[in-house]
Amino acid sequence: MTRHTYFNVGIDWDRLLKSIELFISHTVSGQVWQVGEADGEGEAGIPAWSLKVEGRLLEVPNQRSRDRVAPRKFSTFVKRMIVDLDRDPTLYPDGNIVEWPRPQGVQPPLDGFTIRRTGDQPTRVRIVTHLEQSPEQYKLSPELANIMGIKEESRIGVIQALWNYIKINGLQDKVDRRRIRADDYLRPIFGGDSIVFQQLPQLANRFLMPPDPVIIHYTLNPGVPPPERASAWDIEIKMEDTNLKNRMATSTELDDEIGLLVQSLHNSHTKRVFLQSFADDPAKFIHTWLESQSRDLESILGSGPSEGATIHTEELRRSDFFRLPWFEEAVAIQEGMRLASKQ
Repeated sequence: MTRHTYFNVGIDWDRLLKSIELFISHTVSGQVWQVGEADGEGEAGIPAWSLKVEGRLLEVPNQRSRDRVAPRKFSTFVKRMIVDLDRDPTLYPDGNIVEWPRPQGVQPPLDGFTIRRTGDQPTRVRIVTHLEQSPEQYKLSPELANIMGIKEESRIGVIQALWNYIKINGLQDKVDRRRIRADDYLRPIFGGDSIVFQQLPQLANRFLMPPDPVIIHYTLNPGVPPPERASAWDIEIKMEDTNLKNRMATSTELDDEIGLLVQSLHNSHTKRVFLQSFADDPAKFIHTWLESQSRDLESILGSGPSEGATIHTEELRRSDFFRLPWFEEAVAIQEGMRLASKQ
């Protein structure tokens, strides 16, 4: 098996860089050297060949069984594929360019694609593949790529790399931290001496382009037996770390549950302190509680020592005061406010 490697250069902070193993092979039928053989392909007596493009995601070695997920089909990694057949258009006028765009709507994913054509002439094949990556990748313009030292990256990755460059080189204005001063390298990028921080995303977008597709060349010769093994290419692709994503979701759920338990413990502790104080010294507890309620009542009525003390101490000492019609309602309101503030 012939193996090649196609590198997708870039940096990444929160995504996995995995490899897709791409296999290209061909079979032939009805060729001169096959006379008398029954291969079951094509129409009788008509030379033909079939080109097969298949792919699979390479699994992470030594992965725990609980972290394994169902492998994705090859077509889910392809945004668009173009197969260009270099053949004489006078002999083969149709079907020399085959394009597979990702279908709209729900379509069953595929492990590969097969192209069948008639012919007995050697054919050079050019396969152009636009990858579906997560997050979407962009090619940096040469001006920005030379400064950042990266060729392809996500939009967020480019902005973060640009911000790191600004911090490392101390380009923030000493007085107005929102303003960024350009050095000799960034001045052509900024188009001036400075910009404000909020302009960074818009600035980065101007220097982002669609990434280069993966281009693979393959030659098939129907006049000779095809290779026994397919040619293989390793293509690097960025994709979401589903295991990490699932673990983060589980962690968030646990955090919420822990928060509820902590709040429940706090409420139980408050209730215990309340009841323990009453059990230790009921008279003192009632006296302290009445004083607290009196202060709260003055706050509700908007009165107090500094405001003339409309509720006098003598009035508070009389039990009749606490039997007034508005007292029960005032206490209920205050208790409701106190309990709401603790939740």
